[in-house]
Amino acid sequence: MSSTASKRTLYRLTHVKATPESMLEALDVDALDTLDAVVRDVSDHMGVPALAVSFAVAKEEAAWGKDVLRLAGESDLLQSEQRTGALLVLAVDDVVYAIGFDQGYRLLPAQLKDAHFGLSFGIRAINPRQVRDFTASVLGQARIDSSLIHAGASVPALGLRDHGRIIRHLGGYLDEVDLTAGSGTRNGAMTAEGGIGLRIKLGTTPATLIKDIRAIAAICEHVVPHPDLAFVEHITAVKDPSLIDALDAELDATLGRPADGRIITAVPFSQSTDLPRSTACTIKIGSCPPHLRDEFSLDYVLERARVIKAGARVTALRQGTVELFRDTLSARTALAPRTASLEALSKETAMKWIEATFSLSSRTFCLLDGEWYELGAGYLRNVNETVAPLFPDAPSVDLPRWPLVEKLNRKGMRVMRPADEGDYNKLAAQARRGWVCLDKKNVHNPFRASNSVEICDLFTEDDTLVLVKPAHSSSPLSHLFSQARVSVELLFENAAVRAEFARSVHVNSDPARSIPEDFTPRRVVFAILLKDGAKLTPDSLFPFSAITLAQTAKALAARGVTIEVIGIESESAQSAMRDEAA
Repeated sequence: MSSTASKRTLYRLTHVKATPESMLEALDVDALDTLDAVVRDVSDHMGVPALAVSFAVAKEEAAWGKDVLRLAGESDLLQSEQRTGALLVLAVDDVVYAIGFDQGYRLLPAQLKDAHFGLSFGIRAINPRQVRDFTASVLGQARIDSSLIHAGASVPALGLRDHGRIIRHLGGYLDEVDLTAGSGTRNGAMTAEGGIGLRIKLGTTPATLIKDIRAIAAICEHVVPHPDLAFVEHITAVKDPSLIDALDAELDATLGRPADGRIITAVPFSQSTDLPRSTACTIKIGSCPPHLRDEFSLDYVLERARVIKAGARVTALRQGTVELFRDTLSARTALAPRTASLEALSKETAMKWIEATFSLSSRTFCLLDGEWYELGAGYLRNVNETVAPLFPDAPSVDLPRWPLVEKLNRKGMRVMRPADEGDYNKLAAQARRGWVCLDKKNVHNPFRASNSVEICDLFTEDDTLVLVKPAHSSSPLSHLFSQARVSVELLFENAAVRAEFARSVHVNSDPARSIPEDFTPRRVVFAILLKDGAKLTPDSLFPFSAITLAQTAKALAARGVTIEVIGIESESAQSAMRDEAA
């Protein structure tokens, strides 16, 4: 007895008219000819406009044949190989869909697929208490997270709802849906996996398949996302060619100006496993030969891009490359130069090594892994509502002004610049009663004995952790916010860290003061000096920094720790105010 439903991946297509002729034109006709594919108009049988395609590619020897022959030496182990596939394209209510069988999905050009279709269904139909698997990118961190829990778990338990997380794929048990497959084996629940496509059990007859597609379309169109999963739609990839062109033009113009902190370093997912093993890299931008370095340099990339003519900079980055290498010799001599001892690991487009944030009118976009994403209005509102209360009108901590000192610039000229961070921390501790300077007074890292962790820069009289940073871009602020999260979690979770921190407070205070060895913080203050003494407000944070701050605030709030963000005024700002008053 044949099954009434089978698990397939359903795609929703864009820019394809609901006719067999248009469906055929949308496919790669040359590829179909090369495959000697069979193409049939099956509209009459399906009862809707539809096209079916199938192919088979035979090889006398499987791709692994030569390797097995060299290793095993027995030719009778060799086998032939046949690759097959089929594709069904059909229109339901003037919307075109496609289902691949075996390798048939490869016939679909990527640009035809609705990138949000599977996820759109998933966040409306998957039970948020029974999520089985997900894949996500972390905005601003070039990190891919994935998890699989066959029994299912809740969104909070998985930590899915997090600022800056881009969900790529979501799978789980469904709430009640009216599909042919009916109930599954787990308390009547069906499963589905939604990404670009939707993998789900579908009817195996024309009538039941069309009925299922209509039910899926109705859920996508008329059902609102579950509140616990609605965040998934906050960040989506940009597909509109004209919008991509406008964003590329903005990036091109920014690349032609001095660095302003909006472009930061990223690590492509494809090279993330090679990076820890690499000892060198080459960067090629434009017509210059590859530039060999010990590690990737954003400054070099920006310098090379800046000298390329306007309108060609983004193309140069997309065509440019970053290649990772590993040294095969432990020592180099004149007879064994480095270039002769490098083993290539991987190569990727230079564009994937940067992240950037830009606004076009009222919309904000970020470049991640070579693609543009729009930060949805709801997402930004969520971040802003989390961050805004962290900036009080009347700061609870009174920090001294940041002094200016005479320094030499790159041209050897004497200029007034903010004092070094370490000097400021010492000054602040001396100027405030009961404060302790703990800058660079690190505790041992319980996870790695070879390094240490800085808990805070200043420890106030009321046991507040103060972390200080002068910043003019996202990177140092994002690092500062992440540092606080690590510090608090170590103090809460590790007895040795708590004890060592208590000893450090006692040893470095004058007069000596003591805190309990089981001390855990209740408040963290971020004290920030912006470039040129600018006033610190939620709006003055770089987007990546705001997202990281929101993440940190959420994590620390779960432990009962409050956060406050205050600006440090520089001497120049105070002097200007006095001059105006005079």
